[in-house]
Amino acid sequence: RLPTGCWEVAQCPAGPQGTFASGLELEAEAVQVQREVDGGLERLRLALPALLTADLRLNQPRYATLPNIMKAKKKPLEVIPAEELGGTPPDPPKLKVLKLEEPPARAGGQRVQDVPALLEGLRQAGRI
Repeated sequence: RLPTGCWEVAQCPAGPQGTFASGLELEAEAVQVQREVDGGLERLRLALPALLTADLRLNQPRYATLPNIMKAKKKPLEVIPAEELGGTPPDPPKLKVLKLEEPPARAGGQRVQDVPALLEGLRQAGRI
């Protein structure tokens, strides 16, 4: 069962994990994970199911060329309703946001000429 986006990965049952993966090779019963460590590269073979986290080097994006962008703009966009995709609907959210507000604005700072003036200002403010 996949986490629902509520920071539940730490609560999942213990199992093999490969963090900061920079390379993956999927096998029938396991996954080979390559990751960068201080001394070089480390290769792990983990039984499935396993928890994997990705490093930025795992993805090598392809950049779209201008001709392909123009072709894509001309293609029709097919909209598929979620009901037609099958599967099960997601669980209802387990967290509820009760209130969301911005923190109060910070007061502006003051410039002082020297250390004695700084200490005097801190004393007057009751900080020391």
